[in-house]
Amino acid sequence: MTAPPPPAFATDLPAAPLLQRALLIRRAEERLLELFAEGELSGTVHCCIGQELVGAALGEVLIRDDTVFSNHRCHGHYLGAGHDLEGLFAEIMGRRDGACGGLGGSQHLHRDGFYSGGILGGLVPIAAGAGMAHRLDASPGIAVAVIGDGTLGEGVLYETMNLAALWHLPLLLVLERNGVAQSTDTRTTTAGTAAGRAEAFGIPVVESVTGDPAALSAAAAHAARTVRSGAGPVMLIIDTYRLAPHSKGDDHRDPAQIAAGWSHDPLRRALDQGGEAVAALDRAARERVAQAVETARASPIPDPAVLLARPAEPEPARLRRMAATDGRRVVTALRDGLEVLLDSDPGMLLLGEDVEDPYGGAFKATAGLSTLFPGRVRNTPISEAAIVGVGTGLALGGRRALVEIMFGDFVLLAADQLINQAAKLRAVYGVGGPGRLIVRTPMGGHRGYGPTHSQTLDRHLVGVPGLRVAALHSLLDPLTIYRGLLDADGDPAVVLENKLLYGRRLGAGLPHGFGAWQTTDALPTVRVAAPDTSADVTLIGYGGMLDDLLTAADRLFAEHDVLAQVLCPAQIFPFDLGPLRPLLAGSRAIVVAEEGQGFAGFGAEVLAQLAERPVAGSPRLARVAAAPVPIPAAPSLERAVLPTADSVVAATLEVLNGAG
Repeated sequence: MTAPPPPAFATDLPAAPLLQRALLIRRAEERLLELFAEGELSGTVHCCIGQELVGAALGEVLIRDDTVFSNHRCHGHYLGAGHDLEGLFAEIMGRRDGACGGLGGSQHLHRDGFYSGGILGGLVPIAAGAGMAHRLDASPGIAVAVIGDGTLGEGVLYETMNLAALWHLPLLLVLERNGVAQSTDTRTTTAGTAAGRAEAFGIPVVESVTGDPAALSAAAAHAARTVRSGAGPVMLIIDTYRLAPHSKGDDHRDPAQIAAGWSHDPLRRALDQGGEAVAALDRAARERVAQAVETARASPIPDPAVLLARPAEPEPARLRRMAATDGRRVVTALRDGLEVLLDSDPGMLLLGEDVEDPYGGAFKATAGLSTLFPGRVRNTPISEAAIVGVGTGLALGGRRALVEIMFGDFVLLAADQLINQAAKLRAVYGVGGPGRLIVRTPMGGHRGYGPTHSQTLDRHLVGVPGLRVAALHSLLDPLTIYRGLLDADGDPAVVLENKLLYGRRLGAGLPHGFGAWQTTDALPTVRVAAPDTSADVTLIGYGGMLDDLLTAADRLFAEHDVLAQVLCPAQIFPFDLGPLRPLLAGSRAIVVAEEGQGFAGFGAEVLAQLAERPVAGSPRLARVAAAPVPIPAAPSLERAVLPTADSVVAATLEVLNGAG
């Protein structure tokens, strides 16, 4: 099947301000392709030649308060929104004065309220969250998400459309419909119609073409005005034609069809028919582009030594004695902590599936909160990617967002939003908002829930740059961990809440004669040990494993005369063993235990750090982890698969006796 022909075009020329914007975009895109051919650019360049009037028309309807989210073909939208030409060239040339300091490249631009990204649909739910923040702040701003034909195949788009329509969010979806998804004719990949897909969610549709600039301006103004009126989301569909390849030279369309597109190009028509006035606009655009290139060339290239500098050697951890806990059930302490957070920050929202009363969450961690904070504790559709993206957008909009994923097994449905979106916003765009996002999720087995509700999947999140991972345990009030993550305003975070832990009491029983200390940092590591005595063995674990480690320490001393200490960090990524190294001195063995499988997990990282920088005395090392098989449903079989106090004791004795 051949690609559809270019859309029909009107004969009227674009109005001067619209034409001025569009010509600047055209000349900038052409110069970028030349620079790439000349070897001054690296990576890739996705140009919008033929589609410039989309960005130009958007520039007419945007206001300062708006937030715009674009895609990989973003240069025209960036310039149409009025952002700096010099920053565009410097960014794509990898220079320090680029829009993102030379770190984002062609596909990732940010200035003020403009963001673009290279994954189709990835920023759409974030746009919905930004729109929600605008509405909650009573701002005149709206969120604009520009998508292309290929995004119509992405499920997160429909998750977001559903949620935005339900909540009447001020979101303008702009679809550039050029008939291809990269190089594939969309008639072979897209069932039904784009308009029908939006209308299925009750979202009004406005359609126009770049070939009729006056009609396009009117359509864009109408669509934006409708969204600003509080009517909810609108989809603006713009038929256009991409004259350039998808990326530099990869174009397999019929040359005759491309030639026909050029013959109908509204900018070429304007240049041919507009006389000296249009020629002057074109000369000014070329001069601006030439000056921007020279300005970008003068900007230095970022120094890799600065970007890759190793952090300074950490100071040894300082410890303080832990205060006695009140013995509440952990789920009660968690629920009380969430109430404190919501009460102390009137702008905070808690989103999740079934978190409202009367259900109050699958494990009742949010019971009563929606009654206390109506509208701020909110049920969502079963759309993990969309709700995490909305939380990120709320964070970008200045609010703190707590997102609950009902089971940790489902968190991978939001993997793109966590790994490719939220975790990168701070480093690539230099924005601090994502640190206001925390995703809470139950993890772990021993409840017989089966292969898709009993997993420990933290290894898929631990190690992602820009994403913090923490875990609740029974010796530390959950509020301490949540406050530590939120007050730092750093990277976004995922908090693992072991399911068995919910029913236990805060303040796990310590082995007889042992005390508990915690480091003084915001996300403390807890140490349980006998006072004023060096331990024979150090047991390291996190989350729900802490109680098993305490039981193992008790048994090792009572039954085998082996004195152990236990270290339990609240944050498992990033995790640097350096500050804790003095506590390991004198241990003959170090045993790391985790509920997940051992390969490529937290325990493997701890052992790697110990191997890279051995501690004094060269203690023997061992790891206890789950057997590498799917977790079966029967609790009795789970006990055989998952680590317990018994297996920790056995591994410790084995390594002490030289067999580990």
